[in-house]
Amino acid sequence: MFEGLLQPLHLLLIIGIALLCFGPRKFADFGRGLGDGIRNFKSALKQADAQSERTGNEDKNRDNEKQAL
Repeated sequence: MFEGLLQPLHLLLIIGIALLCFGPRKFADFGRGLGDGIRNFKSALKQADAQSERTGNEDKNRDNEKQAL
């Protein structure tokens, strides 16, 4: 039923219809907002990875201190 729905020609047609419905200004704002959202998501992932790495290193240091005692 949905085979071949996301072919390049179909995507161009969908984008063209969206451009006609919303206009170029709203369409550009939507793209800018989408880009900002993706950028914020990536930076949040990097921060979470850095925080989990720091937490992991702190846990290892505590384990080493316990073994030394």
